[in-house]
Amino acid sequence: MNTTMVQRALGPFQVSAIGLGCMNLSHAYGAPVAPEQGERVLLAALDAGVTLLDTATLYGFGANESLVGRVLKPHRNRFVLASKCGMSGVDVHGDGKLVRVIDGRPATLRQQCEDSLRRLQTDVIDLYYLHRWDKQVPIEDSVGALSDLVQAGKIRSIGLSEVSADTLRRAHAVHPVAALQSEYSLWTRNPEIAVLQACRALGVAFVAFSPVARGFLCGELNDVSALDAKDIRRSMPRFAADNYAANLPLLEPYRALAQELGCSPAQLALAWLLHKAPHIIPIPGTTSVAHLQDDLGAVGVALSAAQMQRLESLIHDQNVAGARYNPQGCSEVDTESF
Repeated sequence: MNTTMVQRALGPFQVSAIGLGCMNLSHAYGAPVAPEQGERVLLAALDAGVTLLDTATLYGFGANESLVGRVLKPHRNRFVLASKCGMSGVDVHGDGKLVRVIDGRPATLRQQCEDSLRRLQTDVIDLYYLHRWDKQVPIEDSVGALSDLVQAGKIRSIGLSEVSADTLRRAHAVHPVAALQSEYSLWTRNPEIAVLQACRALGVAFVAFSPVARGFLCGELNDVSALDAKDIRRSMPRFAADNYAANLPLLEPYRALAQELGCSPAQLALAWLLHKAPHIIPIPGTTSVAHLQDDLGAVGVALSAAQMQRLESLIHDQNVAGARYNPQGCSEVDTESF
């Protein structure tokens, strides 16, 4: 099913208007999928015209990069490869157990880039994000190290994740930033405070992760007690039983609007993002080829200004119960609100 996907600008690249977040295949939402299932999803994305694939050092503590590298090495010229540094698994206690550590020191970023290149089986990473700003290290120092990697030909462009408009401007003064990635969906609206406008003004693409609200806007997750014991949503206040019970009624009119428009709830969430601004590129993640194909159908969903307004009145950060991160997670991001 080779389709011509609508394109959007990302730094020096033109990419599909909807990319693929690869994290779900190896990380965060319970047990990783079987390698052959991950391979099916990755190859189906390419065949469907997806040309932005997003991974990170952190995901599966390297396993996700290894999967992407092994499966997609023969197709390397068909897509823009994005990965991330500055947050990884480290054997902090010397017991063999890896712990997630944020470290933005230049030497660390250089080493992580070398490790990523090896796992991804490529000579160059097209877009390399600082996964989190390490607040112990000036953003200028971390971005300076990434700029050096551009000069060395190891990476082609620089991205930032979960930073404020002010931090973006400081970083952009050191080296042009191609993309800023943060969570953005109907139920997480904080990029609207200042980041979206700053990206537009600087010519920076805004890459929206968790665009279907970590599954909430797919309309199928009714019982959070059924989540895998290792699912990261278990630590997120919005998915706590009482908050989630308060959030579920928001879905009824939302599903009704999707039905009225003849699209799936997930397609409606993605179409809303695509209509918000031309510099926004959502990167939904999935472990299912069927869900992937459904997601990509969002490019064909047309929304009027009145329908956009109606959607935004149904679900927004003022009527959603619970913060998006727990206090630890909130302390690690550099955004205007949580």
